[in-house]
Amino acid sequence: MHPQPESYRGSVDPVGPRSIYDEAKRFAEALTVAYHRRHGLDVRIARIFNTYGPRLRADDGRVVPTLIAQALRGELLTVCGDGSRTRSFAYVDEEVRLLLALLDVDHVGLVNLGSDQEVRLDDLAALVLDVTGSTAPLQYVPVPPDDPARRRPDLTLARSLFGTLPATPLREGLRRTSDWFASTLTL
Repeated sequence: MHPQPESYRGSVDPVGPRSIYDEAKRFAEALTVAYHRRHGLDVRIARIFNTYGPRLRADDGRVVPTLIAQALRGELLTVCGDGSRTRSFAYVDEEVRLLLALLDVDHVGLVNLGSDQEVRLDDLAALVLDVTGSTAPLQYVPVPPDDPARRRPDLTLARSLFGTLPATPLREGLRRTSDWFASTLTL
């Protein structure tokens, strides 16, 4: 389902290569709601979509730190598939602000947090090259099994709870992230 509303229950392969990641998130949501129902705890559930920014590990497998580290090292920038896959990226400062704001609203249940501005992965790679000043070429690699073709949250509920959602432009967020990586990364 695209974009993904909070009501989306997923389509998960419980034994696939992404199963630990997918099932851990589902378990955390189920456990949180169980504690709310059983013990009356005041709970919030944030479904956080792709977040990026300084202090990520270059080798954590996420696309933004991977591309930035590759660009800064002058390595091939790896893009899964033909580059047409999409993601939505939210800068960490906004995610933290929204998580804190979520504590102050009277809402029990899921709330999608992130950006709904979809970006093709080849466009993201081109933007990383521009921001870092790298001339490294792109290398298209096979898509990992069960990797979703599109990821974009439906932020209708978040907007109704918080009003206007903060948004750092992707170029600016990538520049800040790249600057941090350039100052800390062993090249």
